[in-house]
Amino acid sequence: MKCPYCGVEDTKVIDSRAFMEGYSIKRRRECAACGRRFTTYEKVEEDSAIYVVKKDKRRDKFDSGKILRGLMTATVKRNISRETLELLVSDIEKTIQNSLRTEISTSEVGQMVLERLKKIDLVAYVRFASVYKEFNDVTSFVEVIENMERPDRKGKSGSEKQ
Repeated sequence: MKCPYCGVEDTKVIDSRAFMEGYSIKRRRECAACGRRFTTYEKVEEDSAIYVVKKDKRRDKFDSGKILRGLMTATVKRNISRETLELLVSDIEKTIQNSLRTEISTSEVGQMVLERLKKIDLVAYVRFASVYKEFNDVTSFVEVIENMERPDRKGKSGSEKQ
């Protein structure tokens, strides 16, 4: 494995751990030349390719890294660990694979992300929704926030009447 800092191929593994419920291995490595440490991940490559159908009908190979990058952006300055996000992405990937489908739309993938993210962090949910749903104005934000609050308001008003 090449060192991402100096490019030397002489690196050693200093720690290995099962990751994502045993479906992946997380390795901590150290470069023999510059001494810097970095983390790598190994996971089984799936034989059957899953394609994501874009809005313009183009098809791209499913890439869980794209989802993770979107989640990382949505959760900036939020107290959410990378491991939590990786587990969320892994869950989505397993759900898609278990469906035995070879194609899935971007809107379906986006909905899966939003469903799971809403349970983790509402601010990150709104941030992700703003990009995924292509908000163009403040009204779009207000609508999402109002829809998030409605169940809580109904519950409070119902208990106040009793």
